[in-house]
Amino acid sequence: MKFKIWTGLMTALVAGTTSILFCQPSRAGNDSFFNNRTLKYINTVILNAEPGVCAAVNQEDTCTNRTLLFTLKQGSDADATLKKQPKVDLTVVEFINSQNYSVAKIGNSDLVAEQKAEDFLIQGEKKYEKGDYQGAIQAFNQAIKLNPNYSEAYGNRGIARYGLGDKQGAVADFNQVLRINPNDAKAYLNRGVARDDLGDKEGAVADYNQALRINPNYTEAYYNRGLARYELGDKEGALADYDQALRINPNLAQAYYNRGVARYELGDKQGAVTAYNQALRINPNDANTYTNRGIARYELGDKQGAVADFNQAVRINPNLAQAYNGRGVARRGLGDKEGAVADFNQALQINPNYANAYNNRANARSELGDKQGAVADYNQAVRINPNLAQAYNGRGVARTELGDKQGAVADFNQALRINPNLAGVYLNRGVTRADLGDKQGAIQDFQKAADLFQKQGDKNNYEKAINILRRLQ
Repeated sequence: MKFKIWTGLMTALVAGTTSILFCQPSRAGNDSFFNNRTLKYINTVILNAEPGVCAAVNQEDTCTNRTLLFTLKQGSDADATLKKQPKVDLTVVEFINSQNYSVAKIGNSDLVAEQKAEDFLIQGEKKYEKGDYQGAIQAFNQAIKLNPNYSEAYGNRGIARYGLGDKQGAVADFNQVLRINPNDAKAYLNRGVARDDLGDKEGAVADYNQALRINPNYTEAYYNRGLARYELGDKEGALADYDQALRINPNLAQAYYNRGVARYELGDKQGAVTAYNQALRINPNDANTYTNRGIARYELGDKQGAVADFNQAVRINPNLAQAYNGRGVARRGLGDKEGAVADFNQALQINPNYANAYNNRANARSELGDKQGAVADYNQAVRINPNLAQAYNGRGVARTELGDKQGAVADFNQALRINPNLAGVYLNRGVTRADLGDKQGAIQDFQKAADLFQKQGDKNNYEKAINILRRLQ
């Protein structure tokens, strides 16, 4: 058994911010208006018989010597002069004069569009953080409408679409980000995640490669590439990526966990336990890691240690069916058949479609003498998973003991169609064939079993098969 923790997108929504300075002060005494960003209005005024321009916080503020920005020659048109100032964006500020004229608004459309697009971006981020992905997308749509080259809006919309399950839409948005900025490592990372979920593992790896080309120390890219490589069957490559991720971030518990999964699959059970130990040192409350370490310990012969791990797993997560199933296997191995059945019952209460739990409960029931109950459980296991070879083998053994030898042979045949390298099934079918008087068929099965046991390095069962073969010949 293995469990893989999916981290989802590694990129948080990031808002870009742009500060707009309306104009530059001409006098040192006016710096505070600009530094604290309180300037909202620019007023034209006649002060001391001279036309001038001053800063104002409120529209009705009176211009004083302190707030005066600059004066003009007598007879100058202050309003006309203000409009010519290149540093002033008159779509953002309003200007008034000292007389009772209507307020004028004159625009710089590019600057206001940029500002409004950013407002929609921030609005979308806030909605995303509240879990309103649809509302976030609508806000990002508005930002993009105002600024079609707003890469942050495309990137954030892609993340929101991903959150809604629209993986294709997310890929399209990340494509847009990369069209605008081909060196955006996060966009490659996120597109890789979406592609991976769509089943395009090779495309995902290609994206993670690009992210790492841009940023060779991108922990998340190594980690995610490791996940994709594992799914592609490249377990050695996955291990190398997890190692790189841990070199950059030695406290990434998930990388240790997945390194344990890969080592287990490669047959390095002790290495798997070591990796799980490191994961639990960082995160001592991860039920899946205890479960997987329990499985590896059991297969290393440490059944008591396995039970202890499964106990920890169900303490942390009382609804983890895999942990009950694993503890049931370990208890059965320790001779506690009743305790094993109780654990399998619990696993099946949590997950009524757990084929392995039915198979394992059948094994325990068979050993307790309940052959009919065992057959019923094997039936359930193969109904849920028609390719569960061990369930056909177990049912074949139970049918043999119930006297249904023809039914047993049919089950052994089915198990071997699924997996022709099951030496024990050949051995079982050979015994049943011999009982049915099919001596030649039995000899062929024992010979095949002996060959497989020898290749697998199982000396005891090899000798058992050879001894039976000699008696038949």
